Amino acid sequence: MNARSRKAAGCFVLLAYLALYTLIAASIGAALPPSLPFWVELAFYAVAGVVWIFPLKPLFAWMNKGA
Repeated sequence: MNARSRKAAGCFVLLAYLALYTLIAASIGAALPPSLPFWVELAFYAVAGVVWIFPLKPLFAWMNKGA
């Protein structure tokens, strides 16, 4: 698979992953009890907003691999 094909496939995988991750994170956030303090909800969304990138490291490495 050449570099251009790898990057195109990687972009589709990235978009699918982000859509799924967003749905899951938003569902979990909506399921948090309303009695929780504001800072707990803020911490959840802050962590969820950063953690998504870590599973994608192998995908980015594969996309940028030499021919």
